[in-house]
Amino acid sequence: MPQPGRAVRIALLTFVATAALVLFALNFTAGEKKIQHQLPRLYSTASPQFERAMGSLLGPGILGGNEVKELINGDQIFPPMLAAIRSAQKSVTFETYIYWSGDIGKQFADALAERARAGVPVHVLLDWVGSAKMEESYLTEMREAGVLVEKFHKPHWYNLARMNNRTHRKLLVVDGQVGFTGGVGIAPEWTGNAQDPDHWRDSHYQVRGPAVAQMQATFLDNWLKVTGKVVHGEAYFPPVAPQGNQRAQMFSSSPSSGSESMQLMYHMAITAAERSLDLSVAYFVPDDLTRQLMLDALKRGVRIRLITPGPYTDTETVKAASRATWGPLLAAGAEIYEYQPSMYHCKVMIVDQRLVSVGSTNFDNRSFRLNDEANLNVYDTAFAERQTQVFEDDLKQSRRVTLEDWQRRPLRERLSERLAALLESQL
Repeated sequence: MPQPGRAVRIALLTFVATAALVLFALNFTAGEKKIQHQLPRLYSTASPQFERAMGSLLGPGILGGNEVKELINGDQIFPPMLAAIRSAQKSVTFETYIYWSGDIGKQFADALAERARAGVPVHVLLDWVGSAKMEESYLTEMREAGVLVEKFHKPHWYNLARMNNRTHRKLLVVDGQVGFTGGVGIAPEWTGNAQDPDHWRDSHYQVRGPAVAQMQATFLDNWLKVTGKVVHGEAYFPPVAPQGNQRAQMFSSSPSSGSESMQLMYHMAITAAERSLDLSVAYFVPDDLTRQLMLDALKRGVRIRLITPGPYTDTETVKAASRATWGPLLAAGAEIYEYQPSMYHCKVMIVDQRLVSVGSTNFDNRSFRLNDEANLNVYDTAFAERQTQVFEDDLKQSRRVTLEDWQRRPLRERLSERLAALLESQL
C-alpha cells in the first residue's frame, strides 16, 4: 500500500501530466469553427460587387490615393526600411515574426536604438518563437536606448494554451506616413539578391498614402493585446495626403478576432476569378475546401499557376505535405513550378490582373487559422501587370512539375508525404 507522502506525489505528478496533455491538445486545436461550406459564385472580379464585398463584408474599406512599390530581395528591401527608420521624427512601429542574429539584425537594432535616444517613440513587437535566435545583446541595446520592446505570447503559466498562436505579421510604419509589409524576416538569409542557396528570394512592399493608417491600426491592435495600452495621436495617425492613384486596403486576421477572415478573403478571390490566378507560395498546403475551389476555377477556364520552393527549402515536412496535394490540381490543368536557385519565400496572389494580395500570409492552415497575419490588397491593373512580370521573371528560374513527374515520384517521397499530411492542421 502506497505511503501517504508517496500517494500525494503520485497524485501531483498525475495532475501535472494531465494538465500538460490538455495544454498540448489545446495548442493543436483551433478555437473557431472551420469554414466548411463552399461559396456560391455570384460575381467575378470585374463586378463592382466584388470590391464591395472585399471592403465591407470582409475587411476595412478600400482607400484610394496610395502608392505601392515592390522591393525585390534584400538588396532592395533593407536599405529603404533602414533609411525610413533613421529618418523618423515622430514614431516608429515595427512588428515581425523572424528576427535572428546577424549583421542585418544588428543594423536594425542600431537604427531603432538611435531613434529612441533621439526622443522618437519606438515600439517593437517580436514573436516569441520567431525571435528565439535573436542575440540578447540586441534587446539590451534597444531597451537601454528607450525602445519599447515586447514579445508576442511569451510563455507564462496562464497562457500556455496560446503558444500555438504566433504573430506572423511583418509591419513597419514610420511617422504614420510610410509603411512596409511583405514576407521578409530580419535575418542573413534575406540579405543579398537570391544569388545562391544561402540568400533567399522574397518580396516586400513600400506603401505611401491613406492605407498606411490601416497598417498602423493593424500593428497597434496587437500592441494593445500584448501591453493593454492604447497608442494613438498625431504621431501615429497624422493627416495622410494622397500619394498615388492605387486603391488598397490592409487586411488582417487573428484567432482572437476572426481567424477565418483571411482564408475567406482568399476563397472569395478564387471564387470570383474569371481569367487567371498566379500564386507565389512559400508554403502551399491547401485544405480540402480550398483545393475544391481551385479545381472549380480550373473547370470554368481560369489559368492557375503556382511557384513553390524547389530543391532548397527550410522545412522538408511542409514540402512533403504540399506535394501530396498536387495530383488533382495537376490533372485538372494547374501549372506548378519549383523555384531552383534558392529558397522561395514569396507570398503573392494575383487575380485576373485586377487584385494583388501581398503580405505575410502563407497558403496553409497555420496562416489561415492559427497565426496573426496581415496582407495588403491592391486593386490596380498597372500594379498587377507589374507584379505579373515579376512572377514571370521567377518562372524563368523555375522548373515545371508535370502530372507525369508527380506520378513517378519515388516511394520514399510518397511515404514521407503521407506522414507529413498527418500534421496538415499545424502546417
